[in-house]
Amino acid sequence: MLAAGLIDPAAIAEISKTEARYAVAISPAMRALIQTPDDPIGRQFIPDPAELLTAEYESADPIGDDALSPVKGIVHRYPDRALLKPLLICPVYCRFCFRREHVGPDGGLLTDAELQTAYAWFAAHPAVTEVILTGGDPLMLSPRRLRGIIATLSAMPHIQTIRVHSRVPVADPERLTGELVAAMETDRSFWLVVHANHAREFTPATAAALRRVRTLGIPVLGQSVLLRGVNDSSEALEALFRAMIANRMKPYYLHQLDPAPGTARFHVPIEEGRALLETLRGRVTGLAWPTYVLDIPGGFGKVPIGPDYRRPDGSVRDFQGVVHPA
Repeated sequence: MLAAGLIDPAAIAEISKTEARYAVAISPAMRALIQTPDDPIGRQFIPDPAELLTAEYESADPIGDDALSPVKGIVHRYPDRALLKPLLICPVYCRFCFRREHVGPDGGLLTDAELQTAYAWFAAHPAVTEVILTGGDPLMLSPRRLRGIIATLSAMPHIQTIRVHSRVPVADPERLTGELVAAMETDRSFWLVVHANHAREFTPATAAALRRVRTLGIPVLGQSVLLRGVNDSSEALEALFRAMIANRMKPYYLHQLDPAPGTARFHVPIEEGRALLETLRGRVTGLAWPTYVLDIPGGFGKVPIGPDYRRPDGSVRDFQGVVHPA
């Protein structure tokens, strides 16, 4: 990054401290999109000394995953679904997907024994009908390992739905080969949820990768995090959602940023986020309208926090702000 002119030489000592604490890397596909260190792509990937500062409201476990992890690699918050994290950190793609990833000595890959323990947990919990593969980034796994995980889950009669959440289609689309796509084949309801934060992330290579996914009939959803300096304008959000729709991807969630350590410079207040979404009502199709959500700190789950068009007296506002009786 220094040789490429993406880092101020005077800041190298502080940036090195950031890199020592958090996983930092840039895929070639993302590097090609960076025009300046502080543009919407560079801001997501290039470390900044401000990330070493922890605000009073920030927490190392902002949404309470640790307390909801019955065995390593599983988070069980809702009665009918649970997360499976076969890869606990993602050294390239997860920077500011949701929360910070600490650098681990082993890359964070679950061992075979740990995976077997996780499978046993799912087998013993028939009320859990949906498994969400996340991490880390499950599409960083080899096709063989991903195929094995999906096949094992698919063999459990009570597992009806499997989701994969990934940044690979935008961050490293060439990795999403036909072999990796084929590893996702299953007779269960299967969904791919792509994490993307800016319209420029949707390159021709990304479009081609998503076409490979669609050959299996896999539906694709998109989700994003509201980030200061990345997508905190109505124009940026509109372009992002339109790019998703153009790629046959339904915008699913717009996340309020989790209060993880070092993220204060990316924080956008909820009221500002609500106002931004409100400007898009009537400007973009309902297909392009995501649910704006807050993952309540402490592990209490996601709740919708989008604009409210109903007034206390029962009247409603239209997209132009005109009030009408209900």
